[in-house]
Amino acid sequence: MMIESPQNDKIKYLVRLISDNRFRKKSGVFTVEGKQENERALHFGFEVQEFFICESIFNEDFPKGKISLVSENLYEKISYRGTSEGIIGIFKAKTNSLKDFKPKADSSVIVVESVEKPGNLGAILRSCEAFGIDAVIITDPKVDFFNPNVIRSSVGCLFGMNVFQSDNEELYEFLLQNNYPIFTTLMDESAEDLQTRDFRQKSALLFGTEHSGLSDFWIGKGANTLIPMAGTIDSLNLSNAVAISCYEILRQKRA
Repeated sequence: MMIESPQNDKIKYLVRLISDNRFRKKSGVFTVEGKQENERALHFGFEVQEFFICESIFNEDFPKGKISLVSENLYEKISYRGTSEGIIGIFKAKTNSLKDFKPKADSSVIVVESVEKPGNLGAILRSCEAFGIDAVIITDPKVDFFNPNVIRSSVGCLFGMNVFQSDNEELYEFLLQNNYPIFTTLMDESAEDLQTRDFRQKSALLFGTEHSGLSDFWIGKGANTLIPMAGTIDSLNLSNAVAISCYEILRQKRA
């Protein structure tokens, strides 16, 4: 039977998961919209609870699992991205502990402190996955990792990444114990250009918030590093800065 009413209990539950961060965290599940994103979630072992599919939009074989069919009119109302490929999945959330992370000898990690914008976090995850970063560690996050905009902006890269949450003290201890050279990005005249740093071996590159950069906690705790720029502007969008840095890390590893 096809669901057509937004007053259906399943639809009310789905919409609340999409729109309410607190409810999503309390429920321990999250929503995934789009064909590629759902495929990546399944591929990387996330457990699906149910799919909501609009047959007139989703022109693929149905995935395995519980399926509820919805009308096109209803799908347009409930989907986060409009008529995007006709599939929304509900998956169980996973939690990863930094204590369980076993770094490789040449492990490269990106650390972002107190990231606030879901779109920025998603773009960061996409760049890190594309350029082979071993892990992304978020300290004191202000955004839910499973926010629909994080998943959309990362194109599902969230699901295949080592993504950890920490506070600054725990992270600093972890980096010291695992012999990570630390590279900070504080606005300081003593900073050296990104290309002069050695990222061929193990490294941790740290970025701060979109509006104020790294906190004072990190002063004196790493080799300060900045991206060289030729224009009059003195800063870049956070996700752009991470993408440029990730490319430099990969370039050095392949040189």
